[in-house]
Amino acid sequence: MERAVIFRFDELTRSVEAAGSHGIELERFAGVPVNLETAPDAARALSEDRVIEARPAEGHPVLPGLEEVLPALSRLVGHRPLVYVPMAAAGRWPGVIVAQPWPGSPPIDEERRELLWTLGKTLALASMARIATFQGERARELEARIDLAREIHDQVVQRLFGVSMALSPPGELSDSDRERCAAEVQLALTDLRSAMQRPLRRAAKPRLTTLADQLARMCLAAHTPAVRVDGAVPDVPPELEPLVQSVLGEAVRNAGKHSAAEAAVVRVRRADDLLTLEVENDGLASDRHAGPPGLGLRLAALEALQAGGLLEVGERSPGRWQVRLAVPVEAA
Repeated sequence: MERAVIFRFDELTRSVEAAGSHGIELERFAGVPVNLETAPDAARALSEDRVIEARPAEGHPVLPGLEEVLPALSRLVGHRPLVYVPMAAAGRWPGVIVAQPWPGSPPIDEERRELLWTLGKTLALASMARIATFQGERARELEARIDLAREIHDQVVQRLFGVSMALSPPGELSDSDRERCAAEVQLALTDLRSAMQRPLRRAAKPRLTTLADQLARMCLAAHTPAVRVDGAVPDVPPELEPLVQSVLGEAVRNAGKHSAAEAAVVRVRRADDLLTLEVENDGLASDRHAGPPGLGLRLAALEALQAGGLLEVGERSPGRWQVRLAVPVEAA
């Protein structure tokens, strides 16, 4: 293959991005809206789990209206064939490889097709292994939470229930009963204090990129709403990267799903050991019903509390909605 590009699904931005290339600059694909609708051959390769070669006679179908917004793919295609290699495993589609053979190359035979399919399957399995590892960690965290709830029930709740039963009958308690109730309450408090010293929040998934890199990609991508950055992006401590990026992704997703926003303005500031992230959109509906924020933002608020910070969600001004995270840097 003379050229090749790997497209993969990014969990943070919830979009397909060019993740690697050979023989062509990766920057050419920044902001190109590639998805299953704009690349029907890629969708067919993934759904059928087989390598598909689109020869020039087939015309490389591109949906009407996208000819001008896909210059990088158009240059890659030209008048030569394209080979779509699916990355599919366990019913999931982590990505797809789009490759272009050398000029004059004959159609790929079954041996080369099998080799390319194996390559795509290997990459998909590697991606699924990483996902499975993360899911295993989440399962262990859930098991730890269940153990914590069981321990509080068996040791704390049962002790307090026994004390309540001892205090229920009318009349005065004897000195021995009063001492026993006080001892049981003290043991319950000791057990509860020991249990509450455990970390209650889920472990944040490590990020391989920085907030500045994520914002740069989101600004170039065809997001709805469009992401704009107000001012320079300061350095974020590695310990806070998962939290800050999680809040950013959730705020942008909510703006796209629950509002008619055309733009989301992101501000990141760091002063006096305080890091703030603000995501403000202009699509607040006039008939919005009052209520608590969504589950994703409520989970993010718990993570912010564990880091010593605060997450605020609400109307900043008429028609504008803001998500604001403030977290002390030293608390990391």
